[in-house]
Amino acid sequence: MPKLKLPNIDDVVAIDIHTHAEEPCGCHPDDGYDDFQAQMAEYFKSPNKHPPTVPETAAYYRSKNIAAVIFPVDAERETGFRRYNNYEMIEAASDHLDVLIPFVSIDPHKGKLGAREARKLIEEYGVRGFKFHPTMQGFYANDRMAYPLYEEINNGGAIALFHTGQTGVGSGMPGGMGMRLKYSNPMYMDDVAADFPDLKIILAHPSFPWQEEALSVATHKPNVYIDLSGWSPKYFPPILVRYINSILQDKMLFGSDWPVITPDRWLSDFAKIDIRDEIRPKVLKANARKLLGI
Repeated sequence: MPKLKLPNIDDVVAIDIHTHAEEPCGCHPDDGYDDFQAQMAEYFKSPNKHPPTVPETAAYYRSKNIAAVIFPVDAERETGFRRYNNYEMIEAASDHLDVLIPFVSIDPHKGKLGAREARKLIEEYGVRGFKFHPTMQGFYANDRMAYPLYEEINNGGAIALFHTGQTGVGSGMPGGMGMRLKYSNPMYMDDVAADFPDLKIILAHPSFPWQEEALSVATHKPNVYIDLSGWSPKYFPPILVRYINSILQDKMLFGSDWPVITPDRWLSDFAKIDIRDEIRPKVLKANARKLLGI
């Protein structure tokens, strides 16, 4: 497969930096995956009761004239759900590169094997970013176990996108499906930003209950950005809105968390909150375009 091409960003109205690729069939019938996805849909009041396929996702974004960063989450070690293979996901997305920008995911517990896969994905496929979910993958972001993987991402000029804050994954399920929220405190990503000052890092989501920690890290570390996915903007805490409107206006990124939250819902609510007119285009497109280098 040739290296991934990028969408013509001049032609889109926004860049959604945070969307999920699920398995091609949109379900996983034999190990509780359906129950897990149904609970997620209930938690987020999502219109998608089963995850859409990559082509269905592309069709939606094409209809909205929005480009989307799309990625799987490699959490099979912790969850028991078979990961959506990175190469499989890239192949599925390769027919839709007019709107999709594929990122990938590797569980840091895979050690040297994962680092080697990251190098191949960057060098041979042109992958531009990696998704981490510390709660689902069961690790602290500053665990030195993960550093060989970060080293490859850093050397390749790619982006590391970390889930932060509470997660809807497992919410309401017995024991929260075994998910431990502590791993996703954004302060652990501060160590990563300090140890890899050239690594482009995105802190995903308003980071409840650690919002101020996330703002502190993004303010202090030049290489750290925040995506605003996973929450309807009408629930953004006032301090987050103040920082969007002021000192972090160039580091805030539109993200929906598709398919559990749709861009239609997110953008509609974003239009109703008190964001300065000159900053809205930065959040919706310009900041992501600069970060992605397109």
